[in-house]
Amino acid sequence: MKKLLLLSFIIISLLTFGQTTKKLTLEDIFTNRKFSAQSITGLKPMKNGEEYCLLQNDSLNIYDYANGKLSKVIVTSHKLIPEGNSSPIEIGEYEFSKDETNILFATDEESIYRHSTIAAYYVYNINSGKLSPLSKNGKQRLAAFSPDGTKVAFVRDNNIFIKELKTGSELQVTKDGKVNEIINGAADWVYEEEFGFSKAYEWSPDSRKLAFYRFDESKVKEYQLTIYGDLYPEQTKYKYPKAGEDNSKINLCIWHSDSGKTVCVDIGKETDVYIPRIRWTIDPRVISFYRLNRHQNKLELLLAQAETGNSKVVYTEENKYYIEIPDHLIFLSNGQEFLLTSERDGFRHIYRYDMSGKLVHQLTSGNFEVTDVMGVDEKNELVYFQSTETSFLNRDLFSVTLDGKRKCRLSKKDGTNSAEFSSTYIYFVHKWSDISTPTRITVDKASGEEVRVLQDNSKLKQQLRQYPISRTEFFTFRTSENIDLNGWVLKPADFDSSKKYPVLFTIYGGPASQTVLNKWGIVSMWDQYLAQQGIIVVSVDNRGTGGRGEAFKKSTYLQLGKYETLDQIEAAKYFGTFPYVDKSRIGMWGWSFGGYMTLSCLTKGADYFSMGIAVAPVTNWKYYDNIYTERFMRTPKENPEGYESNSPINHADKLKGKLLIVHGMADDNVHAQNSYDFMTAMIAANKQFDQQFYPTSNHNIRNGKNTTFHLYSRMTEYILKNL
Repeated sequence: MKKLLLLSFIIISLLTFGQTTKKLTLEDIFTNRKFSAQSITGLKPMKNGEEYCLLQNDSLNIYDYANGKLSKVIVTSHKLIPEGNSSPIEIGEYEFSKDETNILFATDEESIYRHSTIAAYYVYNINSGKLSPLSKNGKQRLAAFSPDGTKVAFVRDNNIFIKELKTGSELQVTKDGKVNEIINGAADWVYEEEFGFSKAYEWSPDSRKLAFYRFDESKVKEYQLTIYGDLYPEQTKYKYPKAGEDNSKINLCIWHSDSGKTVCVDIGKETDVYIPRIRWTIDPRVISFYRLNRHQNKLELLLAQAETGNSKVVYTEENKYYIEIPDHLIFLSNGQEFLLTSERDGFRHIYRYDMSGKLVHQLTSGNFEVTDVMGVDEKNELVYFQSTETSFLNRDLFSVTLDGKRKCRLSKKDGTNSAEFSSTYIYFVHKWSDISTPTRITVDKASGEEVRVLQDNSKLKQQLRQYPISRTEFFTFRTSENIDLNGWVLKPADFDSSKKYPVLFTIYGGPASQTVLNKWGIVSMWDQYLAQQGIIVVSVDNRGTGGRGEAFKKSTYLQLGKYETLDQIEAAKYFGTFPYVDKSRIGMWGWSFGGYMTLSCLTKGADYFSMGIAVAPVTNWKYYDNIYTERFMRTPKENPEGYESNSPINHADKLKGKLLIVHGMADDNVHAQNSYDFMTAMIAANKQFDQQFYPTSNHNIRNGKNTTFHLYSRMTEYILKNL
């Protein structure tokens, strides 16, 4: 906390600016994308550990880590012309086979939900230069090479198929797939959205077995979306389990290529559970999986025998609140141990266990969070990870020995650091930025020594010097409940403390999120544009947000939105005490959970917020999906008071300020029903409001021509008029 307090009210200059002559425009920000930082596209480490592949200008190129020299051009797009076609395919998503002799390309992609697509896949043989369609029987999903590179698995029409590359034969592994009933090898909607994966199968290390999920969603209730644009709108139905409602019945199966048989894994007698992760161990005869109870407060790691399906629990963790799925399960090559991360001591740290579940070492400890594990260099017995050790606002890179005795900081500068290591852990591609500096991408040695620069965004830095870019200040303040909250504030470049300014809070505020972070892009160019218009822009991380340990994050349990709203009201009061703030003109805007927070603050905090824009808001948690909602709230039947007292619908009559509600009518995530029902409550309470709907847009509100520019133009106009 002392380190955090030292950051309070530290002014961070965005850049060293000369005289500015230009003004920011919405067209330059959202249409021309003039201020978008450059990144590195499609980087993949090669197996020799000395080279990496980049997708550049429709060409796949191999470069040397050490000197940056171009080693080889694998293929250019103009050579990727399918037989019978006159034009080449576009190079986008690609995957190498393990031996790097074949490449899998996904082209002509079509969206299913926000995170999933179907595509036409092609296999390109590097040695022969031959390009072949993966299948001629319809588009595919989630294609992946077997480890030995001889086969490709994929999903089509909710069934799993195997393509033998040598013979060209296509084997159908499952045959019971059916839309809105049975899914094999792909995640159902709620697993995809909340457990963060679409590909629901994994090849065994010996390429002879395929473990896959089978979802029976026949009893999950359907939700219907209307898609406009044709003479008769299309009605789309899909399975969406809301809080307290039935989930898919799940099975974990293992298909054996030698015999063609499929074995069901014993996942336990209780069927109303989640299997949020599966992973093969080093032994191709043994697969691991996490089992999580419906309340999500008991997590077990099980090992199962591929031949029989028999399973046993080797690790159990229970929590009085809930457990977030750890994504850092790593089986060591000795076959005897594994690493995982856990919050069991109040902060997320790395632990080492043997295969019986006995703790060997806790590798990290202290009042900081391990936010990522980048890999394990077993040769040198080092684990590489990212953490908040230097500050809750930073992300730094560290290594720690496998016995936990020696730890080393690799990153040299405060800010946000991430790394992607070479296969031999000799080099890593290092991305760094802070609140004032666009992303800088370098090749570094594993020791942290910089080798060379890949991208420093110098063009963007030079361009920004021509504009009146404002400074950003981090601050910390203490609430009336003695809670220290972190925030940032952006004042107009020509700020005059003798004047009175309106304040706009930009909010997300959801569990484990962070909008107060020392990272480029946290303060958007739209924030800068609003500051240019004479508005002070503020963001505050309320209770429930991440980076500060379990107690702070989980303090909102069973009362999602209550303490978050109280904290934002406290922030509005705090800013209202400054002589340069017009406390009668304090507004808020947010998207998704941030939209929910905006409605909650405009109603429960009506005396402090005079304007709000709620984009795609949840308005009662009973309308949202069960995995996310029950993690924090349990079911509506178990916690009726928590649901109803924290629903903006039930506080609509308190609204005093100006309110704009925005929603995509094809939002499959936060259904427009949320906004409709809140509007109904406001109408009943005789409260006036403004609304903006996008007929064909989903939760991201990007579908169609000019949508993003239209949305931000509308919101800008509303803010300038009402704040």
